[in-house]
Amino acid sequence: MSNTQKELLEWLVAIFIGILLVFFIRSFILTNYEVVGESMMPTLHDKDKVFVSKLANIDRMDIIIFHSDQKEDYVKRVIGLPGDTIKYENDKLYVNNKRVEEKFLASYPAYQNPEENFTEDFDLDELTGTNKVPPNNLFVLGDNRISSLDSRYFQFINQEEVIGEVKIRYWPLSRATLNFDTE
Repeated sequence: MSNTQKELLEWLVAIFIGILLVFFIRSFILTNYEVVGESMMPTLHDKDKVFVSKLANIDRMDIIIFHSDQKEDYVKRVIGLPGDTIKYENDKLYVNNKRVEEKFLASYPAYQNPEENFTEDFDLDELTGTNKVPPNNLFVLGDNRISSLDSRYFQFINQEEVIGEVKIRYWPLSRATLNFDTE
């Protein structure tokens, strides 16, 4: 085998290993998504590009990407975990009868000057017929409560449908964000 053939073979093996590595990472560790719509404003905007960790342990107030029954992927914020009770009253969130601050909404003009409640009053029993989030399910809301298709409409999402947690917004560069922690 000539030197040229050896070098070509080395390059082909390196390219093949690189392709396998990218496939493995995208399938099991980290992938990217483009946000579609305005349901997560002001946190995420239409056409923002984000990295999603598939290894994250999902917790309350995490932003997640999940599959829906309509064969689409959605980006929403986790409000309720299995066993949680949830209630909204006068634009205030109560989880397990404790007030939960939603600091991420404070910068949204529609939240600051609502003509009516930004998030209409509800409790889980009214919306779903059950007073607690069922096992292996999550209750999710968009940050733009006025314009969000979320658990108020399609009720709970199965945890198996979760793709992962949004960890980084990398585009546009002017709004790049490495941390979406809110608690």
